[in-house]
Amino acid sequence: MPRESTTDRRKRARRIAKKLFAAHPDATIALSFRNPFELICATVLSAQCTDERVNKTTPALFERFPDARSMAGASPDELENLIRSTGFYRAKARSLLGLASAITTAHRGVVPKTMEELVELPGVGRKTANVVLGNAYGTPGIVVDTHVRRVSGRLELTASDDPVEIESDLMQLIERADWTMFSHAMIFHGRRICIARKPKCPECPLLDDCPFPKRAGIAVAPDRVAGRTDPRAPTRSAGGAKRKIPS
Repeated sequence: MPRESTTDRRKRARRIAKKLFAAHPDATIALSFRNPFELICATVLSAQCTDERVNKTTPALFERFPDARSMAGASPDELENLIRSTGFYRAKARSLLGLASAITTAHRGVVPKTMEELVELPGVGRKTANVVLGNAYGTPGIVVDTHVRRVSGRLELTASDDPVEIESDLMQLIERADWTMFSHAMIFHGRRICIARKPKCPECPLLDDCPFPKRAGIAVAPDRVAGRTDPRAPTRSAGGAKRKIPS
């Protein structure tokens, strides 16, 4: 197979984006928040934790500490107890106390609006910063979580396993205005279709633009056309097990 040029990869990436938007029109951030401060805290808590669990934890947290100034004055023990169910609660409590203090002292209690300022906050990297920029401030950003990392690799939109390099590669391929929505759609796709252990390749709307099934030896029915499957024809995985076609 000839090596894909940068121009062809960009065209393929933008076809993929359109298909993802059509396949996951409900794609959005799963974390509940009412303002930038709540979002940055929730994103810190979401590390190694489900969004569902975070959403069950944050109401009590924000009732007790509704803003950066109040959280900056919290006792570590009380904060740890409030977020204990999210896991790694001691490290997360230190991050929350640190970022709340920095927001209070350096930014007058307001979560900053630039990547450069956000990544200077304790416990905040580019992923968290892009979540805040894209969803609280409307500034386009590509969030590279475990799903985006896996899906972009399988699609061969990047050859890197480093989140910062993946973000840079995707930024070169996707229209800037689509960065935030593309992230949401990739995450939904990773959760619903391109799952880690048993990707549902025969059901995938990106099949025509994805090299992964052939590379992984996953059998796909030959009647697939333009990413759609004839519902009358059963599909099989590489192991021969039938896969149900969603309605």
